[in-house]
This record gives sequence, C-alpha cells and structure tokens, in this order.
Amino acid sequence: MADIKIFAAETPPEMAGEPDDIRQAIELLFFAYRDFTSDPDLILLRSGYGRAHHRILHFVGAYPGINVAQLLRILRITKQSLGRVLKQLLKQGFVEQRPGKRDRRQRLLFLTEKGRKFEAQLSTPQQKRVQQAFTAAGPDAVAGYLKVLEHLIDETERKFIIDAIKRG
Repeated sequence: MADIKIFAAETPPEMAGEPDDIRQAIELLFFAYRDFTSDPDLILLRSGYGRAHHRILHFVGAYPGINVAQLLRILRITKQSLGRVLKQLLKQGFVEQRPGKRDRRQRLLFLTEKGRKFEAQLSTPQQKRVQQAFTAAGPDAVAGYLKVLEHLIDETERKFIIDAIKRG
C-alpha cells in the first residue's frame, strides 16, 4: 500500500515538525487567537469599538510618544484606516497628541488616564490567560514558545520588532 504521508517523504530532514504537527499547530494558533481575543472583544463590543481600537491603544500604551509613522509601520494599515480610528480615540479622550520636541510637525501619541484605564481593562484578561498558559506549560515551554513566535514574524521585520519589544 502507498504511503499516504507523501508530503512527509518530501520534507527536508532539516525541517522541524511533521506535516501533521504543523497542521495541528496552525489550527491551535487559530483557536488560541480566537480565545485570546474573546474577552477584549466583548468589552469592545459593549463599548462600540473594535479590534483596531484595541491595537492602537495597546501600541500607544506600550510605546508612549510613538509617532504616527511608527504606528503605521507596526500595524501595517493605511493612513486612512489609522486616521479614522485614531481620530475617534482622540476625540473621545483615550489618546492625546503632542508635538515632537525636536520636530514640532511630528504628532507624538500618548494614552490619557482614561485611555490607560480602558487599555488595562482590555489587556488584563489576556495577561491572565497568557500567565495561566505559561504556568501550565512550564518555563522550558515558554522559552520555546517565545522563540517560535519570533520566527513567525517576517524575517525583514523580526529584528526591528524584537528590539522594540525589548526596549518597551
């Protein structure tokens, strides 16, 4: 009888993971993301906001003084998309803009007290979920998980992102 795992036979020996493991990892990533975002999604829905608002609040909170160009690079969205959501967050008092110290044309973004509270409300359930998973998996698994996530990031962006996270 023919080997059904044709792909496995063609897999280079240096490649880690069997095709079934890779498929399972992809599915687990989908389900993990679904559940990771479920708590904030409920809060956002009740508040009339969406995931774009959450992402902006997260990155402005993580990198106070981030400018619009940097935020666009991180989020990989159009200026128009960012502008629409950012305008709403500014108008409703979650985010404030300040001019740059060296270049007054720059718009530096900061969370207001209201923005910090809302961002904490959104991120706290996610932090608890990740902490519980880390505790259950153990320190060796955490190190491996972080390494896998790093390598899921596009190679051209990886160093920039990892350096930013370590500085933040």
